[in-house]
Amino acid sequence: MLKRPKIAVIGGGNVGASCAVWAASKELGDIIVLDIPEAEGVVKGKMLDLVQCGPIERFDSKIVGTTDYADIAESDVVVITAGLPRKPGMSRDDLVEKNVKIVKSVSENVKKHAPEATVIVVSNPLDAMVYTAWKTTGFPTHRVVGQAGCLDIARFKAFIAMETGFSVEDINALLLGGHGDDMVPLPRFTNIAGIPVTQFITEQRLQELVDRAKVGGGEIVKLMGTSAYYAPASGVIQMVEAIIKDKKRILPCASYCKGEFGINDLFVGVPTLLGAAGVEKVIEIDLNADEKKLLDESAAHVKELVELVNKLDPSLA
Repeated sequence: MLKRPKIAVIGGGNVGASCAVWAASKELGDIIVLDIPEAEGVVKGKMLDLVQCGPIERFDSKIVGTTDYADIAESDVVVITAGLPRKPGMSRDDLVEKNVKIVKSVSENVKKHAPEATVIVVSNPLDAMVYTAWKTTGFPTHRVVGQAGCLDIARFKAFIAMETGFSVEDINALLLGGHGDDMVPLPRFTNIAGIPVTQFITEQRLQELVDRAKVGGGEIVKLMGTSAYYAPASGVIQMVEAIIKDKKRILPCASYCKGEFGINDLFVGVPTLLGAAGVEKVIEIDLNADEKKLLDESAAHVKELVELVNKLDPSLA
């Protein structure tokens, strides 16, 4: 009898719960959502609620809410969403310090209970947390990856669709670098059904859409007072699906670079071939001088974050 794939989501908040919804709707496998003991009733209730959608939405996934790490055993993919959001008055250093402790603790448990899993990190600051998970688990770099670009590029494509009136399905785009301000858009690689996007949008307007995508998360926070969760979770599950189904998708992910783009020993947002083995290849493309400069600046910011992590917790160095 074939065994269903097993997906574990660590963190049962808005992003984690939304990951479960998207994964169930695509019937990707059985789903475990784990949260802290204080939230046991909530996570079990959310997942029971989702189970009861099965007869309506016609999915057969086994879905469980838990606080016991033993339940993530034999997971094929583990998604780490656990961590605190940045709050008003909190410095970047404060956020790194708090979330390093959380992600390190989670990663220790993943190493113990799901040692063969591929890990996708969502927690912020993303690049620093991917590094923390990698160092803590000791997993090979092809089994640790971060989600950021899938969200940013989705926002960019959505804004282009809103601007032009064309289907999002026909919009193709590419970006590199970190999440948010460190995003490196590549408008010359952006097209609509193969037609250069500049045939439909002026370069000035396109830059305005790029700028909006960079602060897309902040725009949502201003509107509803909390971070986005539907789209971030959707971006994660796009990656999960590529791995579970061995789809060989090329997606913008925070992957470990070993000389690609002139970057060494850092997890940076780059075009990544995702399949059954996790990160199967980093896809290099030729960049012009301006694009390379922006990517180098983004990588330098990642390096600063990694140095901060190592300062806060020398055991990770």
